Amino acid sequence: MGSLLVFDLDGTLVDSSRDLAAATNAALERVAPGHTAIPLAVVCSFVGEGARLLVDRSLRHAGIDRSADEVLPVFFECYSERLLETTALYPGMAEALDRLSGHTLAVLTNKPGPFSRTILEGLGVSPRFARIWGAGDVEERKPNPSGLRRLVEELGATAGATWMIGDSAIDVRTARAAGVRAAGVTWGLDPEGVRREEPDTLVDDPRQLARLGT
Repeated sequence: MGSLLVFDLDGTLVDSSRDLAAATNAALERVAPGHTAIPLAVVCSFVGEGARLLVDRSLRHAGIDRSADEVLPVFFECYSERLLETTALYPGMAEALDRLSGHTLAVLTNKPGPFSRTILEGLGVSPRFARIWGAGDVEERKPNPSGLRRLVEELGATAGATWMIGDSAIDVRTARAAGVRAAGVTWGLDPEGVRREEPDTLVDDPRQLARLGT
């Protein structure tokens, strides 16, 4: 058996930024018609720690006096309508996954599991992953390491032969907490944050992912 490579989703495997921003602004428009749309770059800065925090930060930014718990179902409805309008694998990612076929691949994300599976199924790559886990599939979201540790155990891997691959500081912290190696990708949503966490390696191009399996 080769290495176990566990991928984050948004900002690592897929560029979902425009669909997330569109869903966020659509949800805010439903609860506060006429609000000023939040720019794409600002929404992107809110992504990575789960949908509730995305909604909470967006409400605060827009100055809308509604609770995140109240607006979260609206966001989920808006997002479910546009999961794959513009979301796509990063250039070179499909080829990179092909080159890793001798290794066990999995996904661990803070996005809801059903959305994550729908996206990867729609993009034609879900069969490449032994597990696709998100919020609702694991008890605690990243950076809690419990989901990553479960993946290592269930997939018969060892911590020393496992990589957590992500685009944010949260992914690096998750890897550290689980005792596995961390690979930070620089094409995602938070390249500066991932660099500050000093992962075991930085990956600047999906084609470089193949070296993690050696």
